[in-house]
Amino acid sequence: MAFSERVSRLKSSLIREILAAAQRPEVMSFAGGLPAEAMLPKVEWADMPVSMGQYGMSEGEPALREALAAEARALSVPCEANQVLVVSGSQQTLDLAAKLYIDKGTEILLEAPTYLAALQIFQLFGADCITVPQEVDGPDLTQLRVRLEKHKPAFIYLIPTFQNPSAVRYSEAKRDAVAALLDEFEVTLIEDEPYRELTFDSDNATPIVSRLKRASWIYTGTVSKTLLPGLRVGFLIASADLFPHLLKLKQSADLHTNRAGQWQALQWIGTDKFQHHLSELRDFYRVRRDAFQTALEAHFSDLADWSVPQGGLFFWLKLKQPLDTRTLLNAALAADVAFMPGEPFFPEPDNNLGYVRLNFSHIDPARLDEGLKRLAAVVSHAQAAQAA
Repeated sequence: MAFSERVSRLKSSLIREILAAAQRPEVMSFAGGLPAEAMLPKVEWADMPVSMGQYGMSEGEPALREALAAEARALSVPCEANQVLVVSGSQQTLDLAAKLYIDKGTEILLEAPTYLAALQIFQLFGADCITVPQEVDGPDLTQLRVRLEKHKPAFIYLIPTFQNPSAVRYSEAKRDAVAALLDEFEVTLIEDEPYRELTFDSDNATPIVSRLKRASWIYTGTVSKTLLPGLRVGFLIASADLFPHLLKLKQSADLHTNRAGQWQALQWIGTDKFQHHLSELRDFYRVRRDAFQTALEAHFSDLADWSVPQGGLFFWLKLKQPLDTRTLLNAALAADVAFMPGEPFFPEPDNNLGYVRLNFSHIDPARLDEGLKRLAAVVSHAQAAQAA
């Protein structure tokens, strides 16, 4: 059977495989970035116009585009509604950007670690993934300049607010410096901010795209973490030179994003009801974050180092005695606990051993301590075997 050349680079999603394996009700899962079901808002459908069942505009519903542009301008993003494209989850933004920029061997620049599903898309299209190391407040600026001088990447993909998986939030100084470097080298920025609203201290800086003066840019977000992930409604906002190309790619992909989901998103975005929901969401997740931190201190303080996330949905652990955490999956599932190994978040996983991503938003608090206790036992047993 003759498939396209790119299919040879197609990798399955490890996180999706783990989630499938963790479907048994007895499994305590820290694996996926799932919102807490208790905080999924109750939505109403009765008032949705019948016309929403008809085909729609590729760009998205006009009123929703206006609302998203207004929200972005409040963050100092320079845009109008005609620069907004409503997409099928922000994941589609990454697919469209890959189609726009990447041929086999195209160099792109990423944080290390970076979002697993972004890597999956970029590598599928044949990208040569160059990385810049993360520090506690953003990328290593010296290394970033070196990469930009040496490689001239087609774009740089960054998650500056509660990065997935590391939970790093870029400082104001790092955002300014990154913007200045991208302007200097005229490198396109793809800025992904799915977790911006999930802050526990209300101290988020404005997006990097708001600081650019010359470079092209794509800014993307979603309602999946704040409303209902099942709606599959996200958005991208692009500089004027890129938007027409992204729109054509969207048209060729799926004609338009589902209108029922767009209508539901429009009932919330920009409303007092939404702000109240976000406030409750932050308070809820802050409590879960704190409980998770307490349980980690009890069971992992001798095994790993980590920083307490100031937002988002994840803890990022670095084992004190590194090992390939992918090898722990079967033992963990046998102990009825699931987690996400850290290696797949790097383009070269075999050179970056000993990291673990743990989700704190979805686990039942009553099972939290037992789940981390079992996972710690799995790690300890593997490290003892490795040392023997």
